[in-house]
Amino acid sequence: MFSHDRIWAAIDALAERNRLSPSGLARRAGLDPTSFNKSKRQGTDGRQRWPSTESIAKVLDATSATIDEFFALGDTGRDSGLPQGAFPPQTGTIPLLGFAQAGAGGFFDDGGFPAGQGWDVVEFPASPDRKPGVYALEVQGDSMLPLYRDGDILIVEPGAQVRRGDRVVVKTREGEVMAKMLHRQSPRAIELLSLNPEHPNRSFDMEEVDWIARIIWASQ
Repeated sequence: MFSHDRIWAAIDALAERNRLSPSGLARRAGLDPTSFNKSKRQGTDGRQRWPSTESIAKVLDATSATIDEFFALGDTGRDSGLPQGAFPPQTGTIPLLGFAQAGAGGFFDDGGFPAGQGWDVVEFPASPDRKPGVYALEVQGDSMLPLYRDGDILIVEPGAQVRRGDRVVVKTREGEVMAKMLHRQSPRAIELLSLNPEHPNRSFDMEEVDWIARIIWASQ
């Protein structure tokens, strides 16, 4: 469900349902008219570009669409005909844990994949594209404002390749868990930018890092 192609297909289908071009949809949502252009969907280096969760939230608000309808559009590439608030036809669950609990031992294996007991579950669209080990973390507190608020759910993919500019979750060997933006990574060190300007940026030697995983979605 959360593949690059399906997310953009959902945006195109939402625009079509509202009799708009992708540029018209962006304008209605108060975004730059070029935000959803085809040229913005892939970088010159071939790297896939994803729309931000903030952009999608604005689009949903501007079209009075629900996130469930958006999922369904991404699954079919067109309006699914689901009633307002209906869940997509195929759903599953993934493990859910609060940030406050994530730093405790026993919840992750050495690779940063969910393990052990004590996890809750949250509904998440089932798809052949879904990678094994994907899980959810619930934001607790205001340390990630203004990007993520208390109660937001972050969908995390352990084992995925991370690059500069990605939003990531990092767990240190001392048990600290944080959501940051990857600024720079070398074989010996990592530099992270804070999502909240009131909180400091962080740097670690790689030997201090237990694991790093990419945030692929946020439910806000």
